[in-house]
Order: sequence, then structure tokens, then C-alpha cells
Amino acid sequence: MAISAALRNRLLAAAGAGALTLAMTLLGGPNGLEGRCYIPYQDVAGVLTVCDGHTGPDIVRNKTYTGEECDALLRADLKAVQAEVDSLVTVALSDYQRAALYSFVYNTGTDAFSRSSLLKKLNAGDKTGACSEMRRWVFAGGRKWKGLMNRRETERALCLAESSDEL
Repeated sequence: MAISAALRNRLLAAAGAGALTLAMTLLGGPNGLEGRCYIPYQDVAGVLTVCDGHTGPDIVRNKTYTGEECDALLRADLKAVQAEVDSLVTVALSDYQRAALYSFVYNTGTDAFSRSSLLKKLNAGDKTGACSEMRRWVFAGGRKWKGLMNRRETERALCLAESSDEL
């Protein structure tokens, strides 16, 4: 199973609160897929990053961010992702599938997602094929990363879930 027992329990606790809350649970905090870091750092692609994968010109170098600041950044970043994903996807999805897409797009970017074969397959009704496309997105800075491979397996498992029974 690609979803760990601890993550499965956190997701089940957030069930019913909607896809955005599920995605925040999946990505945020010390045990999230993004791996929370309170001090800005250069990610594997050389991009200045803080908290749960937040990037942008608003990052203050050498500042130590609080948990509340990180939560707020993640929420704002995910709302933008949510709006973009929801405008591009034309098929009905479960909250788990939507949360998996939000996590995926949060990491890969909305532009790449909008041009992806994953989106084309999804909108054509091939959910299984679309979810499996996530496995292709494991490169950063021109290198294949084990951490991205693990993340994509978790996202894929969530993407294939129609309900909490399938987690």
C-alpha cells in the first residue's frame, strides 16, 4: 500500500471536510508530503522555499516562520491551486481524487498540469490512466528523486480512491 497507516489515519480524520482540507492534511505539517521547514532553503531545483513548499518573492531570508504562518501560506497557495484545477477538470471526482490532484499540481505547477497528458486522460474519462500518469513526474533539477517517486505513489493511491474504504 502506498499510503502509510499514519497518513491514512490523518486523512480519515479529515474526511468529510472537503478536498482542500484533505490536501492540507496530505501536504502540511512536520509529517506532510512537503516536509515542513521553518527556515527558508534552496530546494533540489535551486528555488528558495519555506514551510510546506511555499515559493515566491514574499519569502524573507533567514526568518524563522511559525506553524501558523506556514499553515496560512499553505492554505493560500492551495486555494490558488484548487481554483485552477477545478477550472480545468471537467469530470466528477471524489474528494480524495481532487485532494490528490491538488497535491500533485501544488508540486508540479498549474501550467505543467494544464498541458499534461494526465489532464487529457482525466477529462476523457480515463481516471485510472490519469492517476497512473503521476508516476512520470519524478524528476527535479534534471534528476530522478526517490522522494518524488514515493510522493507520486501516495498521490496515485489517493487518486484511485473513490471513498475512504479504498484508502
